Amino acid sequence: MQFKDYYDILGVKPGASDAEIKTAYRKLARKYHPDVSKEKGAEEKFKGVNEAYEALKDPAKRKAYDQLRAQGYRPGEEFHPPPNFGEGQGFDPSDLGEGGFSDFFESLFRHERGRGGQPRPRRGRDVQARIEIPLATAFSGGRERFSLRDGGGERTLEVKIPAGVLPGQQIRLGGQGSPGSNGAPSGDLLLEIGVRDDPRFHLEGHDVHYTLALPPWQAALGATVTVPTLGGDVELKIPAGSDSGKRMRLRGRGMPGAKPGDQFVTLQIHAPPAHTEAQRKLYEQMAKAFA
Repeated sequence: MQFKDYYDILGVKPGASDAEIKTAYRKLARKYHPDVSKEKGAEEKFKGVNEAYEALKDPAKRKAYDQLRAQGYRPGEEFHPPPNFGEGQGFDPSDLGEGGFSDFFESLFRHERGRGGQPRPRRGRDVQARIEIPLATAFSGGRERFSLRDGGGERTLEVKIPAGVLPGQQIRLGGQGSPGSNGAPSGDLLLEIGVRDDPRFHLEGHDVHYTLALPPWQAALGATVTVPTLGGDVELKIPAGSDSGKRMRLRGRGMPGAKPGDQFVTLQIHAPPAHTEAQRKLYEQMAKAFA
């Protein structure tokens, strides 16, 4: 059995804060997730990242591991856990789920037994996954079905999407993680939300951005035009003398929430092509008039 350097696996320094470890874990878990990554060996790397985070996220387990690592063990070296490793550190193997861990991890953190030498009940591990939804669903909410691959195969789940959910936010599905052992409950599924690109709108935080094409005469003379928003069409008054790049705000027309976002409309002047003789003459008249 070989020693594992969990800090090296997560790409952080031994003195990294809990927040730095969590950030590194989430980045790597997203990178190597089997449903997303096309890299060779991604599934094994994903398991390794999960194991490293499981060992370092808990202060008691991390303290015990740090004491062991301080003895000079290096990655790949032959390793046998010292007798009574972890005693007095206060970590509880019942917090760990079943399966997916290396022999190294098992030898460190699963040695405790309950009364009579029987394994203690262990709550299942929390599992992370990612789902991408349309922007319209993120705006209005709804229900989405998705497939999840795990140790038990592939299963289909349905999740309720709250209105106004943003990219990167997580939804917790209780009891949908790894199964527990000896009667202990299953872990949870932490579902990270991604939002697919939309052909019309661009999302930045709670705000929505939209580019509005205008003919020159509406920009020059002013007009009232219909503008689409995620909540439906609205009327927007274009001031006379507007130019390309002018940005207008529709307050409260962004993503819903305690403080709703806005929709920003950027004007883009578009000159339609002259397909007929009459249209060409109009352009010629404009050229003379504005010369």
